[in-house]
Amino acid sequence: MIEESVECEVWWASPTQSDPALLELLDGAERARHGRFQRAADRDRYAVAHALARLVLAEAAGCGPTEVSFTLDCPHCDGEKEREPHGKPRPAGPAAGLELSISHSGDRVAVALTRGAPVGVDVEEVSERRDVEGLAEMVLAPAERTALAALPAERAALAFHDYWARKEALLKASGEGIYGGLTGVSISPPGEPPRVLSWSTPGAPPLDRVRLQDLDAGPGYRAALAVLTSAPVAVTVHGASPLPAARPAGGAPPH
Repeated sequence: MIEESVECEVWWASPTQSDPALLELLDGAERARHGRFQRAADRDRYAVAHALARLVLAEAAGCGPTEVSFTLDCPHCDGEKEREPHGKPRPAGPAAGLELSISHSGDRVAVALTRGAPVGVDVEEVSERRDVEGLAEMVLAPAERTALAALPAERAALAFHDYWARKEALLKASGEGIYGGLTGVSISPPGEPPRVLSWSTPGAPPLDRVRLQDLDAGPGYRAALAVLTSAPVAVTVHGASPLPAARPAGGAPPH
């Protein structure tokens, strides 16, 4: 019997869509965290990402954005109460049962949504300033470092960010995050379709329950989507986000 496909929706947005009105969609903890960012660019990315997440969840759940709530689950903290709540956001309240993942880097914000199947999305801005060789020790398994070292310099940075985005999407889907250990996941080498070869972290699912694919985030970016299911995944990408239009400089709402 063929399993029914899992529907996954992906929304793209930009930090340039930030607007003070978006903060009204966030809860108190989110507004507090937003206020702790020192750089305006980081505040804009956070506001757009979390407002967008609430809007798409509200639409799917048939409720208002401020009715959406989350629990934050980190499997590595053993209930440490002194730390700020963090980890994978799990929708609660009217949106319970939906699965969500958020990512942002540079001028890209991504939100992915499924129902019932864990999802992870990641986008990475390709930066030639990054110490790819040094980061490879923390991100890549030995065979992956060998494959990366065999590439010409102009392709190595892109390939590294492919590895990074794919692995982080997988670990977001499992709920482990990067602290689960990026080197504990091995994926197919550059030039081949994305495929998980091995996964040895504590929260790793059976490999026949992993669906991994690349997303087009535009020039200068690498992005990937992971859904933990044995069923086919049907992905719908929304180029226009449901964020309200930014207000003009005078502060009046647009007409």
